[in-house]
Amino acid sequence: MPGSASERILTTPSAYTKAHYLYVQEAGTLKSVEPHISRREQLESCLFFIVTKGCGSVVLNGNRHVLQAGDCVFINCRVPYSHESSRESPWSLMWVHFHGPQADAFYRLYQKRDGRPVFTPPSLAPYQEILQLLFELQQSDDALSDLLCHRYLTDLISQIFLDVFQGSGNAAIPDKFRNIREYLESHYAEKISLDRLSEAFYISKYHLLREYKRLFGTTIQNDLTSRRLTKAKSLLRFSKESVESIALSCGFQTSSYFIKVFKQYENLTPLEYRRKW
Repeated sequence: MPGSASERILTTPSAYTKAHYLYVQEAGTLKSVEPHISRREQLESCLFFIVTKGCGSVVLNGNRHVLQAGDCVFINCRVPYSHESSRESPWSLMWVHFHGPQADAFYRLYQKRDGRPVFTPPSLAPYQEILQLLFELQQSDDALSDLLCHRYLTDLISQIFLDVFQGSGNAAIPDKFRNIREYLESHYAEKISLDRLSEAFYISKYHLLREYKRLFGTTIQNDLTSRRLTKAKSLLRFSKESVESIALSCGFQTSSYFIKVFKQYENLTPLEYRRKW
């Protein structure tokens, strides 16, 4: 690459790996000497890189983001993007291109929760460690390298979500929505309507629906149903209560509806679940 010193490794994963794991396509480091623009579009890949030194910029969907040491970039490469080091302070990067069956779904969830393509974590150290491990694994003949790459890429995505959505400066969950979730946990056995929640927490039900899904990645109804089923499974395993009694005590209005929902989620009837577990 003109005007830079880079170290990169390209990989060709097996068909099994591509079908089942997150996998590395390319990984490496870059130390720019002079500005150089890299452009991509319609690339079946996710790109993550960190700026360890200097500064530059990335253009995504026509929007330019200025970057400096300590910044991270996480983008889906299906959309047009480019990035360039500054002339005054050439940057140094660590990066990985990756893909896999779950990669696009992870990124869609990231976008739904308003994850930004550029963010500044409290520390680059966790990312540097993961990227270094991924780079080293590409040079390894370890029979478990594909599985380990999947593990470290999952760690990378988890670290991104933790820093972006639990960090104090980005998308922290408002107290009101934490209280709503705690309310669902405490009152799951009761009949809970959207109108009831809206009135209890002084919030528009349309805003409640939209923000709850954005913040928690699920709808209120799905979250409530999941809590009810979790309580029901505990009673099925550790009590001798009847299916009808369990259904009513967990917030299901009838045992027939409980059985229907339980089978949809578990692919077993409640009694089959009790026998198997």
